[in-house]
Amino acid sequence: MNLTYYRLELRRLRRDYVTMFFTAGLPAFLYVIFGASPDYGDEPVRDGNVAMWIMIAMAGYGAVTATSGIGSMAAVERMQGWGRQLGLTPLSDVGYVRVKAATAITIAAIPIVLVYTIGAFTGAEAPRSVWIVSAAVLLVGATTFALYGLSFGLAFRSEAAGSAASGSLVVLSFLGNIFVPVSGWQLTLAKFTPLYGYVSLARRALTGGGTIDTDTGDLIEVPLWQPLANVVAWTAILAVAAVVLVARGRARQ
Repeated sequence: MNLTYYRLELRRLRRDYVTMFFTAGLPAFLYVIFGASPDYGDEPVRDGNVAMWIMIAMAGYGAVTATSGIGSMAAVERMQGWGRQLGLTPLSDVGYVRVKAATAITIAAIPIVLVYTIGAFTGAEAPRSVWIVSAAVLLVGATTFALYGLSFGLAFRSEAAGSAASGSLVVLSFLGNIFVPVSGWQLTLAKFTPLYGYVSLARRALTGGGTIDTDTGDLIEVPLWQPLANVVAWTAILAVAAVVLVARGRARQ
C-alpha cells in the first residue's frame, strides 16, 4: 500500500471539519442524548444495559457514515478526472483501492472509538467480551457500506452523492431498528433494510440474539440466520449495483 497517498488522504479528511463532525461528533452526541442521559439507560439487557444497546447502534451509524462517505468520494473522484491524474503516477488501480479501503477502515474506527470511550465513562455496561466483539463486528461490517457510498457516487456523479448517501442513512437508521427500537410490523419491515443486519449482529454479543420489544421491554428472540441473510443479501445487491453503474458510466463515455 502507498503510505504517502494514505497519509495525504487522512490529512485531507482531517481538514474537512463538517464531515468529521457528522462522522464522529454526531453519533457521540446522539449517544449522550439517547443513551447516557435518560434514566432508562440503566435498565438491564442480559449482562449489560440499555445504554450499551444504544451505544453500539450509534457507533455503527457513525462507522457506516464514514465508509459510505469514502465510497461516494472515491467514485466522484474517478469520474471527475482524478483517475487520469493518478494514471500518470506509479500507483496502480489495485493500490488505489487498497488506500481507499485502508482510509475507510481508519475513519470508521474514529466514531467507534469515540462513542465507546464516552460510553465507558457514562454508564454503558457489559462484559469485556461484548465490548470487544461488538466493536470488531461494527468495524468489519462497516466496510460493506463503502459499496453503498460507491453506488451513490456513481449514480449522482457529483459531490452531492456524499450528502445523498449520508442523508439516506439517517432515514434507514430509523427504519432499521437503529435509532428507535421497533416491534410488530415495523420490526418486520426493518429486517429488509440495509442497516438492520449489520447492527443486529453487533448487538448480538450483548443480547444473545434478541431485540427489545417496545411494548413489554422484553427481548424478542431473532434467529441468527435473519441478520446474516440481511448482510449477505445487501452486500450482493450493493456490489451488483456498483458494477452496473460502472458499466453505465463507461457506456456514456
